[in-house]
Amino acid sequence: MPADRALPCRIHDAELWFADAPSDVERAKELCLDCPLLQECLQEALERSEPWGVWGGQLLVAGQVVARKRPRGRPRKTEVAA
Repeated sequence: MPADRALPCRIHDAELWFADAPSDVERAKELCLDCPLLQECLQEALERSEPWGVWGGQLLVAGQVVARKRPRGRPRKTEVAA
Protein backbone atom coordinates (compact mmCIF):
# COMPACT_ATOMS: atom_id res chain seq x y z
CA MET A 1 0.00 0.00 0.00
CA PRO A 2 1.47 3.40 -0.94
CA ALA A 3 2.39 5.60 2.04
CA ASP A 4 -0.05 8.38 1.11
CA ARG A 5 -2.98 5.97 1.41
CA ALA A 6 -2.42 5.85 5.20
CA LEU A 7 -2.72 9.64 5.57
CA PRO A 8 -5.84 10.68 7.50
CA CYS A 9 -7.03 12.97 4.71
CA ARG A 10 -6.82 10.03 2.28
CA ILE A 11 -8.67 7.44 4.35
CA HIS A 12 -11.47 9.65 5.77
CA ASP A 13 -14.10 11.63 3.89
CA ALA A 14 -12.35 14.64 2.32
CA GLU A 15 -15.37 16.83 3.09
CA LEU A 16 -14.40 16.68 6.76
CA TRP A 17 -11.39 18.92 6.10
CA PHE A 18 -13.64 21.57 4.52
CA ALA A 19 -16.69 21.19 6.78
CA ASP A 20 -19.07 23.95 7.86
CA ALA A 21 -19.77 22.49 11.29
CA PRO A 22 -17.19 23.49 13.93
CA SER A 23 -17.34 19.99 15.46
CA ASP A 24 -16.38 18.42 12.11
CA VAL A 25 -13.48 20.85 11.72
CA GLU A 26 -12.25 19.94 15.21
CA ARG A 27 -12.49 16.24 14.28
CA ALA A 28 -10.37 16.82 11.16
CA LYS A 29 -7.78 18.68 13.24
CA GLU A 30 -7.64 15.75 15.68
CA LEU A 31 -7.18 13.25 12.86
CA CYS A 32 -4.23 15.26 11.55
CA LEU A 33 -2.28 14.98 14.80
CA ASP A 34 -0.88 11.52 13.99
CA CYS A 35 -0.10 12.34 10.35
CA PRO A 36 3.57 11.95 9.39
CA LEU A 37 3.25 14.94 7.02
CA LEU A 38 1.70 17.32 9.56
CA GLN A 39 4.38 20.03 9.42
CA GLU A 40 4.95 19.79 5.67
CA CYS A 41 1.23 19.99 4.98
CA LEU A 42 0.78 23.14 7.06
CA GLN A 43 3.89 24.83 5.68
CA GLU A 44 2.92 24.21 2.07
CA ALA A 45 -0.67 25.35 2.69
CA LEU A 46 0.61 28.59 4.20
CA GLU A 47 2.98 29.11 1.27
CA ARG A 48 0.06 28.61 -1.15
CA SER A 49 -2.21 30.84 0.97
CA GLU A 50 -4.91 28.18 0.99
CA PRO A 51 -8.22 30.02 1.26
CA TRP A 52 -9.86 27.60 3.72
CA GLY A 53 -9.82 24.14 5.22
CA VAL A 54 -7.84 22.11 7.71
CA TRP A 55 -4.20 21.75 6.71
CA GLY A 56 -1.50 20.26 8.91
CA GLY A 57 -3.85 20.12 11.86
CA GLN A 58 -4.70 23.83 11.68
CA LEU A 59 -7.74 25.65 10.35
CA LEU A 60 -6.97 28.16 7.63
CA VAL A 61 -9.32 30.98 6.67
CA ALA A 62 -8.24 33.41 3.96
CA GLY A 63 -4.74 31.91 4.05
CA GLN A 64 -4.26 32.49 7.80
CA VAL A 65 -4.37 30.08 10.75
CA VAL A 66 -7.38 30.67 12.99
CA ALA A 67 -8.04 28.99 16.33
CA ARG A 68 -11.65 27.90 15.84
CA LYS A 69 -14.34 27.69 13.24
CA ARG A 70 -17.17 30.07 14.05
CA PRO A 71 -20.66 28.66 13.68
CA ARG A 72 -23.00 30.25 11.19
CA GLY A 73 -25.07 33.23 12.25
CA ARG A 74 -24.43 36.32 14.30
CA PRO A 75 -22.19 36.12 17.34
CA ARG A 76 -23.84 36.55 20.75
CA LYS A 77 -23.90 40.05 22.23
CA THR A 78 -23.16 38.70 25.71
CA GLU A 79 -21.06 35.84 27.02
CA VAL A 80 -22.90 32.65 27.89
CA ALA A 81 -22.13 31.15 31.31
CA ALA A 82 -20.40 27.80 30.95
